[in-house]
Amino acid sequence: MGQKVVIMLGPQGAGKGTQAHRLSAALGLPHVSTGDLFRAQKNASTELGEKVRGYLDSGNLVPDEITIEMLFERVSAADCAGGYLLDGFPRTHAQAEALAGRFAEDDEVTALNLAIDDDVIVKRVSGRLVCESGHVFHVEVAPPAAEGICDTCGKDLFRREDDQPDVVEKRLSVYHQQTKPLVEYYTKQGVLRSVDGDQSPDTVFEDLRRQLEQPA
Repeated sequence: MGQKVVIMLGPQGAGKGTQAHRLSAALGLPHVSTGDLFRAQKNASTELGEKVRGYLDSGNLVPDEITIEMLFERVSAADCAGGYLLDGFPRTHAQAEALAGRFAEDDEVTALNLAIDDDVIVKRVSGRLVCESGHVFHVEVAPPAAEGICDTCGKDLFRREDDQPDVVEKRLSVYHQQTKPLVEYYTKQGVLRSVDGDQSPDTVFEDLRRQLEQPA
């Protein structure tokens, strides 16, 4: 029996991370987030880390060769032997082709697309606050009990550089140019399932679960 691979598609702020965590637990698959891999590199005092920092802070995509190398190293780990859930990869046609080259004939591949309007994304992301421990709040939807302080760990909350409105808009432009075409790519392969991302997280999760239960 081959691997079970779930690919999460959608723009920054569509809720891929939130849903990926829940689906990972429900399906028993490792959640492989390129965002987490990038941030780990960004915080590392290495030459690669500085390169990744520059791309992320400016709203540009990290080059394919760097992304593919980091991603393939991660999914080669023992915990991914039975499959994995991808969050943030692929983001370009070249990445999608490189990933396809890893699949065996009996692998079960599904691409889940979170469809959502740009104006909703900008409002969501530009209001997001995080702490060093990774807990997430929102100034309107989920504000902390004490302004600027994480409810969970008590550390200061801040807005990430790549969550600034101008950077979000630039990343959306890059998404439409380079990543949105993957919706058509996976549609042609007959593996795409799309849901409305502008719903409550619970409703989106249930829609995603139902889509995964549908036959290919």
